Amino acid sequence: MTALRYKALDLQGRTVTGVMEADDERQLRQRLRQQNLRPLMVTVATGMESGSGLRHLLKPRRRLSVNQLSLLTRQLASLIKSGLPVDEVLRLTSEQSRGDHIKGLLAQVRSRVMEGQSLAQAMSEHPGAFDRMYCAMVRAGESAGFLGEVLERLALHTENSQQTRQKLQTALIYPLVLMGVSISVVVLLMTFVVPRLVSMFASSNRDLPVLTQVLINVSDFFRSGWALLLLIAVLAAIAGFKAWLRRSDNRLTWHSLLLRVPGLRNTLLQMDCARFASTMAILLGSGVPLLDALRIASEVLNNEQLRRSALAVAGRVQEGASFSKSLQQEEVFPALLVQMAANGEANGTLATQLDYAAGWQSRELDVRLGTLMALLEPLTIVLMGGLITLIMLAVLLPVFDMSSLI
Repeated sequence: MTALRYKALDLQGRTVTGVMEADDERQLRQRLRQQNLRPLMVTVATGMESGSGLRHLLKPRRRLSVNQLSLLTRQLASLIKSGLPVDEVLRLTSEQSRGDHIKGLLAQVRSRVMEGQSLAQAMSEHPGAFDRMYCAMVRAGESAGFLGEVLERLALHTENSQQTRQKLQTALIYPLVLMGVSISVVVLLMTFVVPRLVSMFASSNRDLPVLTQVLINVSDFFRSGWALLLLIAVLAAIAGFKAWLRRSDNRLTWHSLLLRVPGLRNTLLQMDCARFASTMAILLGSGVPLLDALRIASEVLNNEQLRRSALAVAGRVQEGASFSKSLQQEEVFPALLVQMAANGEANGTLATQLDYAAGWQSRELDVRLGTLMALLEPLTIVLMGGLITLIMLAVLLPVFDMSSLI
């Protein structure tokens, strides 16, 4: 059976869309007519990124959001733990989903499962929705016979990642809004208000204070075409920099430079290494071999230098070296992670020790980011307040000079 997407009209003439499984388009059209629907269009449900040819290349990949993936994983785990077959679980989950793209995705996965593929194999055909770590854990759960427990762990991991991201976004809302409003006020003052206030001073043929003259020059720049050209140049530079970073060698150069910046190095290491250790703990706890877990966990590292270091660790482990000593030889991973890995190897609790290391680094990172956000708010207020104060002084200084003459 194939997952087909349809568009039809009901008895009231309203457009109805959805996804349904059928052997072919003819069978689907017959089912729609039996439901008093008049089919208008029937196509293959492409899910996230299935398909081929020019249409597939031009169509952007659609991904599941963190909330969607977490809810989907939680539903799959609950239904599988209840003892239902996988194909029935996918059908029920598809019916409970609201988005058509999620329905199409689950229908495609169910079709592959009914053709004889495992759930992990079917999910691996949609990397935009299910990454390598996700598929590896599902594969391990299927092999060991505890797929429901693995999906529960995946759902918890996804929810924790979302909570961390939401905390950071919430902490950034106030400073970003304050900065945006302040910049808007400054631009409005420089573009509309200041020129009218200082025009009478500029036409009085008097020597203006240096601060006022600078303000007039800056205001003229904002009102001229040079400001627009500067903005275009900045945007072009940002776009060019992003294009430059697409090459792995360039990313390695840039990321290596970032790791040399004092203060920023520890924050970047904690963010990536906490994610790395947490992923390793989940994979090892789900039965994934150490070597496979290392290669999969290396893909969650954002920093190119750390990613290559993790792959180098995997290479040494493949040659027979211990995991902790391989980590220590790279000299970029935190000492705590190396020590916890050594303890885990010594007593056979590597997954537990890595999970502890990930939790400790996450807590320390939360404290560091919390302190940074707490400092960012007053610094933003002081900076923008000082800028607006300078503008007001530049406007008022000529007024004070005129008052002294009177």
